[in-house]
Amino acid sequence: MKIFPAHLSRRRPIRLILAAPALLLGLAALHAGPSFAEGAPVVQPTPESGSATMPEAWNAYFQTTYIWQKKRHFSAPYSGPHSLRTDGEKSYSFTATAFLGLRLWPGAEVYYNPEVSQGVPLSELLGLGGMTNGEMARTAGPTLTGYNARAFLRQTINLGGETAGVASSANQLAGNVTARRLVVTAGKVAVGDIFDENRYAHDSRSDFMNWSIIAHGAYDFAADARGYTVGFAAEYFDPAGWALRAGRFAMPRESNGLPLDHSLITQHGDQVELEINHELLGRTGTVKFLAFRNKANMGSFRDALNLAAGSGNAPDLAQTREARIKTGFGINIEQPISDDAGVFFRGSRADGKSETYAFTEIDNSISGGVVLQGNRWGRADDRIGVALARNGLSRDRRDYLAAGGLGFFLGDGRLNYRPEQILETFYAAQLCKGFAVSLNYQHIRNPAYNADRGPVNVAAIRLHAEY
Repeated sequence: MKIFPAHLSRRRPIRLILAAPALLLGLAALHAGPSFAEGAPVVQPTPESGSATMPEAWNAYFQTTYIWQKKRHFSAPYSGPHSLRTDGEKSYSFTATAFLGLRLWPGAEVYYNPEVSQGVPLSELLGLGGMTNGEMARTAGPTLTGYNARAFLRQTINLGGETAGVASSANQLAGNVTARRLVVTAGKVAVGDIFDENRYAHDSRSDFMNWSIIAHGAYDFAADARGYTVGFAAEYFDPAGWALRAGRFAMPRESNGLPLDHSLITQHGDQVELEINHELLGRTGTVKFLAFRNKANMGSFRDALNLAAGSGNAPDLAQTREARIKTGFGINIEQPISDDAGVFFRGSRADGKSETYAFTEIDNSISGGVVLQGNRWGRADDRIGVALARNGLSRDRRDYLAAGGLGFFLGDGRLNYRPEQILETFYAAQLCKGFAVSLNYQHIRNPAYNADRGPVNVAAIRLHAEY
């Protein structure tokens, strides 16, 4: 099992701390093109109806994001090996990504995203279900590391209907598509690029940052320890206002590990999502229904408890790992309510019988919130958001943790179970074209589902540049 090494220093490299703001400001000054869509999308953007766009042969975009967080001291009568530390802590993350696109032939595009990252997480990324920084990878460390984040082919097959233009953005060449079309994506991507997208809560670089707010908390989607995977997906878009997508992606060889099982047979994650557009309050909203099924070498909470019964030892998932199936579902809603405001909701549930394999330790979750543009106070490019999340565990996982078992992220040694409750709010100020500064605050009750610990307060500053 690959865990963030305990021996890594928690001290922030001073050079990076001082250099990051200057680097971000410099990149903003170099901005000379349209900003890329929020996040790093592979998901198809909404075409501009009735418009036509000159197809691009290639494009290039860039982003860099620096997040600094501070957790205040909180009270707890006890702690375990995988607990959130009670003392005050500081954390940071830094990423920089290039988005390079090239048109191969009509309808075919290839994209490549080299990336570097660096960071030190709070408490070695332990002790929470809803982690506080969506930019923090499970491989985070104080040494700047480069890797290939994405490399994929997208083939669009136009099937008829009205032709509309698609604007240039990161991982999207400008061009034209028809209302009815089939889109096939294959290669190295992030599952969240295609599935579970939400315009109000999906991008920790520009909106909310908590893992259980920017994604389905119970969606144990296929990913390596950095959040990327390999596989394929197909999407059908219909002019009647609905879309259907399905995909299969590689799971890591071991729980939350970096190496992937590329066979897509012995271990894999399957998902299907139905998207339906609707009209409410005179505005177009979207509802998405997701179902997923994972096959992997996972440990069983109940089997681990049964093996440990009568021995006096804590249960251990590692003793029960074998090929197992995990299933789950989710609903994702986004709805504009005015020209400058929108609301969102997510609800998800997994069967909760086996260990988390690629995301975080949540078996059921609901989240929702509102995002408001700054038009009303004369800053149209600013945004403010407020969201709530409630995360829960299955009975099997609760019993396992209460008996002293350790999960990948959780393990207080005992458990006085209560749902984990999270409040997050942010204000993102667009200081100039291509450069934004955000203030973020998160309040977490019952961290790691334990009413004996907390509450926890985390404040953050985020610097983000793109061009």
